[in-house]
Amino acid sequence: MNINSKFDHYNFNVLDLEKSLSFYDRALGLKEARRKTAGDGSFILVYLTDGKTGFSLELTWLRDREEPYDLGESEFHLCMRVAGDYDEIRKYHKEMECVCYENAAMGLYFIEDPDGDWIEILPE
Repeated sequence: MNINSKFDHYNFNVLDLEKSLSFYDRALGLKEARRKTAGDGSFILVYLTDGKTGFSLELTWLRDREEPYDLGESEFHLCMRVAGDYDEIRKYHKEMECVCYENAAMGLYFIEDPDGDWIEILPE
């Protein structure tokens, strides 16, 4: 069987939805494309877009969740390519105090969102 599939979205669960929305807008320029709120208010799903690709990042907020998520060994991550002056963008992320790992030899670094999820940053 030949299955024809394509990437649609990736999900991060978040404790503070507004803090996360602000972070993704400030750090990466991602904007809310749509949201779904449970009828009973138990969850909110917000889909962020880069406005360039069809891929989206889904942020899931659960009303009854109070403790931080167990991210295991954080070996999974989202990767974003950034256009423009890569060194200036890295400097900006350092000013935001969200850079959590750098590998100059490989030409990459990671930023960490408010919930501890890692996002790899590569030049376009």
